[in-house]
Amino acid sequence: MGVIEEFGSTLLILTVCFGFFMAWGVGANDVANAMGTSVGAKAITIKQAILIAMVFEFAGAYLAGGEVTSTIRKGIIDPELLSSEPELLVYGMMSALLAAGIWLFVATTYGWPVSTTHSIVGAIVGFASVGISVDAVNWGKVGNIAASWVVSPVLAGTVAFFLYMSVRRFVFDTKDPFAAAKRVIPFYIFLVGFVISMVTMVKGLKHVGLDLTFQQSILYSMVVAGLVCLIGIVALTRIKRVVASLNHDIVNIERMFGVLMLFTACAMAFAHGSNDVANAIGPLAAVNSIIESGGDVVQKARMPSWILFLGGAGIVAGLAVYGYRVMRTIGTHITELTPSSGFAAELAAATTVVLASAYSLPVSTTHTLVGGVLGVGLAKGLHALNLRVVGTIFLSWLVTLPAGAVLAIIFFYIFKAVFGTG
Repeated sequence: MGVIEEFGSTLLILTVCFGFFMAWGVGANDVANAMGTSVGAKAITIKQAILIAMVFEFAGAYLAGGEVTSTIRKGIIDPELLSSEPELLVYGMMSALLAAGIWLFVATTYGWPVSTTHSIVGAIVGFASVGISVDAVNWGKVGNIAASWVVSPVLAGTVAFFLYMSVRRFVFDTKDPFAAAKRVIPFYIFLVGFVISMVTMVKGLKHVGLDLTFQQSILYSMVVAGLVCLIGIVALTRIKRVVASLNHDIVNIERMFGVLMLFTACAMAFAHGSNDVANAIGPLAAVNSIIESGGDVVQKARMPSWILFLGGAGIVAGLAVYGYRVMRTIGTHITELTPSSGFAAELAAATTVVLASAYSLPVSTTHTLVGGVLGVGLAKGLHALNLRVVGTIFLSWLVTLPAGAVLAIIFFYIFKAVFGTG
């Protein structure tokens, strides 16, 4: 216990810095992915994307970020094996945050849309298996997380494909697309409102002292979705048919979907904040718990509000300062996005992330969003996809996990040498 007692404050301050740096990287890379579809479809500007993220990313992280944080914090490593040497877990979590933060900074500098979840999970697995022992890693949990990396883009792509096909079937392929859009788009707005409300009601409000039943959550979410739908209908009334021509109607329909993308951007930002804040603050929560308790490694730890606040603030700062680089890649280089196709990709990704967050699976928002964009691209035809860019993105995903692991192992031994053990 000597290390914790002697250097506890120093270690916590360092971890707070590394946690904020990691959250900054999440904002710069992953939030840029989340906002890139809206910006690429020209539904919102980069400044508007930053403003939306400031509100909804922070709300998602603060209100609904606790469930996934528990998986990152205590699900990957078996704390029982470290009860006699808690300082090793502290060094490891510090190393994981610093390693993942550095890799995200490098990737964002080059505009690579990498997975922040890959980065932090790879870093934790790396330091634990090499720096402590292979038995310290909960390989069953890692296997579940790895499976979600495959399932999430496939699920998001499938949902996006059918959403976009429904848009074509019920709007663009009708006799009067403009009138059809006026009828159908309010339903999509209701769907977006319901998705974002359900995740808040089901688990987000627990962090602010309200615990609703599932039935109550459904009822309240439908009421909120109805209000959001009414706001959307009012916004749609401003779009008038001036000239009765197909080309003019298409422009106006895309303007309607542009209104809808404001709602999907909010849903995506909230969903991302609720899921990916865990990447930055999960390890910080573990270190805070150990130092507060004087070296006790416990299965369950309290999630202080200041940690959720720190994660949300770091995410917003990263997007505002550096997010434009990755936003360009995801929004314009995979396939040409319009508001109608961008809406389908974004809503599919948001739904997938929300479901994953509800089941405490730290999926990659990058994977879900790329899956959604690929889904709408396939709905247009294989020729609509830039396969070279898609290949580069997949390659960056493969590099991310080992990069995080190697850096974490190096930093782990550095911290161990500087602060000692025992």
